[in-house]
Amino acid sequence: MIASVSKMAQIIDLFFESESALSNKQIAEMLGLPVSSAHHFLKTMCKENILMQDKDRKYRLGWRILEWSNKVMYQQEMNEKVAPIAASLVNRFKGSVHVGMFDNGQVRFIFKSVSPHSDVLPTYIGVTRFPAHATSIGKVLLAYNPSFVKAVEHHGMEKFTENTITDIADLKVELKEIYKQGFAVSKGENETGTFGIAAPIKSYSGQVIAALNFVCDINYVQEHNYQLILNEVIRSAQAISREIGYITI
Repeated sequence: MIASVSKMAQIIDLFFESESALSNKQIAEMLGLPVSSAHHFLKTMCKENILMQDKDRKYRLGWRILEWSNKVMYQQEMNEKVAPIAASLVNRFKGSVHVGMFDNGQVRFIFKSVSPHSDVLPTYIGVTRFPAHATSIGKVLLAYNPSFVKAVEHHGMEKFTENTITDIADLKVELKEIYKQGFAVSKGENETGTFGIAAPIKSYSGQVIAALNFVCDINYVQEHNYQLILNEVIRSAQAISREIGYITI
């Protein structure tokens, strides 16, 4: 499996290193493969739209590559837009800021910023995933995208702490309230002793594509003005939405 992925990556590299259109024989010779083996890889890559064949039966990069490129560029742009807004939040309050997106029943972080001297949560960009039903970001994404709930049901609602919601009916009730109020709170639902507040990030079309949260020790919230932190989280999420094209009317 690993060898196959490596070989396909080498095939993609050929189109950047040589001509934009290559034949089966050319690719086989460049990689030192039997023509039949090269054809097997090329057929699979065409099926997945990674490559396509032109009228001369030569291979070119397919639309999937363009889609991947656009997503990478979008994430880079998102990070550039988020960084200064998140910095303002973590410099004012002691905790961590994340931006996360929904990924098959879970939340995957695409951005993270931590306050100086704050306890660092074990989260890693693009790698760490948290259950959507037990996190503030996840609940925001579920509230604004009801079709995502099926994936949560499929994965199962694991109990992480005594505060974790494990009943789908109870979750749906809370999601309605989250949609109505415009934010979500997680009080030690994924990890005991943590407190998270999240608000939606909207694209230019108004679709909620991500969410921003502020996570801190639950004692910190009790010692500070909860409403002030909440207001800043909502303001920050709205600011990011505007930066990526969302316009309120």
